[in-house]
Amino acid sequence: MTIAGIVGLLAFDFFFHVRKAHTPSLKEAAVWSAIYVGIAVLFGLGVLILGGTTMGAEYFAGYITEKALSVDNLFVFLIIMASFRVPRADQQKVLLFGIVFSLIARTGFILLGAALINSFAWVFYIFGLILLITAGNLLKPGSHDDDESEGLVVRLAKKYLPASAHYDGDKLFTMENGKRVLTPMLLVMVAIGGTDILFALDSIPAIFGLTQNVFIVFTATAFSLMGLRQLFFLIDGLLDRLIFLSYGLAAILGFIGVKLILHALHENTLPFINDGEHVNVVEVSTGVSLSVILGVLVVTVVASIFSPKGKAKNAVSGAKRHAVEYLDLNYETDMVERDKIFARMCREEDQIRKLPEKYKRLIRNETEFLELLRSAHDEHDKAQVRADAKG
Repeated sequence: MTIAGIVGLLAFDFFFHVRKAHTPSLKEAAVWSAIYVGIAVLFGLGVLILGGTTMGAEYFAGYITEKALSVDNLFVFLIIMASFRVPRADQQKVLLFGIVFSLIARTGFILLGAALINSFAWVFYIFGLILLITAGNLLKPGSHDDDESEGLVVRLAKKYLPASAHYDGDKLFTMENGKRVLTPMLLVMVAIGGTDILFALDSIPAIFGLTQNVFIVFTATAFSLMGLRQLFFLIDGLLDRLIFLSYGLAAILGFIGVKLILHALHENTLPFINDGEHVNVVEVSTGVSLSVILGVLVVTVVASIFSPKGKAKNAVSGAKRHAVEYLDLNYETDMVERDKIFARMCREEDQIRKLPEKYKRLIRNETEFLELLRSAHDEHDKAQVRADAKG
């Protein structure tokens, strides 16, 4: 019944929201994000009532952790779609594909992880080590500034398969010079799919560190992915402002990694550790885990939102994104839409001018950045001249 419900939600999302290319309004994104979170919470209350306090706490701890990791994944999705210059109206379809692919990949990892845990207790040591390494990687500066967003598969596809440099609506293949070739839409979906597999390698050990109940692991993971598309458009302008999110996630993953290793010691069967006997260690309860996860996330988000550096970084990245978006508009785009994007860029430019000098250093490749803004201003002037001529 749960799987049927999830498939039904995905089908509804595709046929009623994504099939026709459009950019969701802020209201649409907010309403549907709230609906999907509401469904996840209601499901969790059902688990709490029917399965008991422990199962309910495990579900909510898993859901919150996976949701936080999903928001972190949106940073990478944003980089990938920006590098491929995916038209704004088609980004929904790319995100929905990513969600479906991620759900399939993670289901496979969940079944594999459950089989390994049931057969080999020492797997908890490996899961704990994976999370501690991931936490360390998140603490590295510039963890979301990776320009290698395409991945090996996409680079090989570009090199050895015929590919077009231009989009043809939302088609995956198109005809160019009489030949059938790949479009950037297919390549960006491959890039999203490849990164989803890497994300699963981090997120599945994390949730197994909170519960070994496969039903809870699957449902918490699935519901954390539902509504991710709408959430992307809702917090798109705030993603860069969450400058401390990676530190918060590092703390959470590090905490769960330690919890897993403690559990592995408690269940120990390895002969070279305590002669193969269980080690008497303190185990962290689900209630404590849920409190730590919620506390870290609240502190992280509040600190990010009120951080002057976060506001500055958000203004810089927003101006760059809106300048690129404006320059990618075609001649048929009406002036109302052009003015809307241009006004956002101008507001962000004004915020940048008012920044203290130390925050202006956040602008990477300043000459290139300023040239991009000038090009957007020049293009807007030309668009106004064309509109006046038509009028």
